[in-house]
Parts: sequence; C-alpha cells; structure tokens
Amino acid sequence: MATILDTVIIGGGAMGSAAAWALARRGRQVTLVEQFGPGHKIGASHGATRNLNPGYERPEYIAMLAESLALWDDLEQEGGTTLLERTGIASHGPHPRLPAVAAALEAAGIRAEMLSPDAAAERWRGIRFDRQVLHMPDGGQLNPDAALPVFQRLAAARGADIRHHTRVAALEILSDGVRLVLESATGTEVVTAAQAVVTAGAWTGKLLGRESGAGLQFPRLRVTQEQPAHFRVTDDGALWPGFNHYPGAGSAYANWYSPVYGMQTPGEGIKAGWHGVGPEVDPDRRNFLPEPVQLAALQSYARAWLPGVDADAFEAISCTYTSTPDEDFVLDRIGPVVIGAGFSGHGFKFTPVIGRILADLATGTRPAPEMFHASR
Repeated sequence: MATILDTVIIGGGAMGSAAAWALARRGRQVTLVEQFGPGHKIGASHGATRNLNPGYERPEYIAMLAESLALWDDLEQEGGTTLLERTGIASHGPHPRLPAVAAALEAAGIRAEMLSPDAAAERWRGIRFDRQVLHMPDGGQLNPDAALPVFQRLAAARGADIRHHTRVAALEILSDGVRLVLESATGTEVVTAAQAVVTAGAWTGKLLGRESGAGLQFPRLRVTQEQPAHFRVTDDGALWPGFNHYPGAGSAYANWYSPVYGMQTPGEGIKAGWHGVGPEVDPDRRNFLPEPVQLAALQSYARAWLPGVDADAFEAISCTYTSTPDEDFVLDRIGPVVIGAGFSGHGFKFTPVIGRILADLATGTRPAPEMFHASR
C-alpha cells in the first residue's frame, strides 16, 4: 500500500528548503526529498557567497526585496546564524537606467546613492569604476552553504521530514494529488500526496516538462553551466563591495559576453563571472570544466577593471543557471503541482520570499504575482 502524505517538496536546494521552512511554520505536514547529499556541489545552491543585489526597478521585485530583507533577519534570529554580510553593492557602467533604479529604491525605503567613479574609487580601490556608480548599502553577500542547513534544521524542528539521497524516479499526476516513486539506499517506495512542490532546479524540465510523463506547460527552462572564478587578492587593504558592471558600446567592451557580477568570498578571493551565458548542458552530463574562451575573456576583464586582484592567479568554479526567456521566475500552481523554477541567476536573494510564495500556493492562501505565472 502506498504511503499517503500531505505535501512533498521535490528538491532540497535553496527554494525547496525555504518552502519546507515556510510550510512547517504554518503547521503543515512536509516531506522534502533531495536526490543528492547535504552540501553537494552539483546544482545551483552551493558556495559561500551570493550577492544580495537590490538593483531592481520593477515594483514587484522591489516589494519582494523589502520582504526578503526582513525574512533573512528573521531566519538569522531564529537560526542563530549570520547569513548576510552587509558590504553594500556597487553597480556601475553606462547603464541608462541606474538613476531610475536609485529613485525606485529610495521611494521604497531601500537606500541608494549615485556616486562618481572617483568617489567610488576612494572607498573601494580594488575596482576601476566606469562612468557612474549606484551604491546600495542595504545589499551584501549571502552564504548559501550556511543558509540551506538553517532552513532545513528549522523545518525539521517543526516536524518536516528531510530525506537526502532520495530520488524521484517517477511522478504521476492524479485527479486528487500525485503519485511518486522514490528511490533511496533503503529501496523503492511508492507514495501518494495531496500535492507536490517541485523545486528541482536544473532537473525541473526532466521531471515536469514535455519530455516527462507529467507534460506540464511552462516557459522553456534553459540550463547552462556557468563558470565564474575566484581571483587572488593582491591589495590586502582594499575593501570590496559586491559589484555589477554593465557594458556599453565601443572597444572598451570588446569580447564581453554579458554584464559582470562579483564579490569577495572570504578565504577564496574575489569572485567574478559572466551572467547566464555558459554552455547549455544536461545537468546529469556536466563536465564541470571552464569554457576556455569565456575564461580567457574573464581574465582580460579582471586585468582591465579589477586592479586589486591577480588575473593570472585564480580558481575556476562551476554552477548551473536555470533560466526562463525573460529571466522572470516560474511560481505557479497547476493542479496538484506547485512549481518554483527558472530563477535565472538572480533568485537566491529572494529565497525566503520564494519559500513564502510557494507555501501560499501550496495552501491556497494567495496566488503568485502574474508575472511569474506558468502561462504567461
């Protein structure tokens, strides 16, 4: 006889762990299954740093930012662990919308100031600043390696069942729920649940898309292998905000693939990378090796724009992006399946808010904003 459950969360990365925390706080019975072990480096939710970049102009994202800042504080207090270092974020370059972003943030009570490149360089001499600088003091670096265990520990303390090394071999949508075949070291188990919350990252398409038995319709999810690098710091006295550099036209931006993001990772160096332009991959068949042309271009960027690092002393790292065509997330409910996917390389800062939205969808409390609907 199949085990009968209330809510099964498939995928124990950032968003699934946050959904488990949010649902457990509401007293719901939750089972979270994750195919890999704790702290694995195969998906998108590992590493010691992610930028909490407040640089949004759209009101939906700004509202999520404000809520996210409060929820990260709640999580730190409840978990007794520091998760956010408020180094600030400095975005620069000839992006025409930076002043409008500053105005939108200030109107929402999120601090922002425009600086000249010279003024910014006086504060952060490890970076060569370009044209104009938007400084956002409320931003900083989040720690995924610390955050995921806190989400899961607090969820488990409220009764959530957290199962690592448990793979969903099959998902069948029923008229009144879902049937799942779970594989683990102890064998195969068939469970039915009132609903499934799918936060499977790069594996979402395989589990729910057209090629799967579920065949649900949602925006195409493009899985890429991203290849940032940690560069060795040469100026030990320099202070480092998180940063984003937006290119313009002209020879100064030749061989750029995208905007560049970066931050300091304590003990590892200055992380810098292109955004969402790595090779498209099957998440089960990655080689984890840097694409040499993009890596060489990233080194050239570091030589030109990061005077505080050694561009020839670095360690390449690897993660996945799962991106939608418009880079807006997929947060929706289709029958008994709640989908959280397509975070497009900018979702981690919103993790506790996304957990709340997924819990709302699972409990029927309220829908997600229309911009995140699967049918958009």
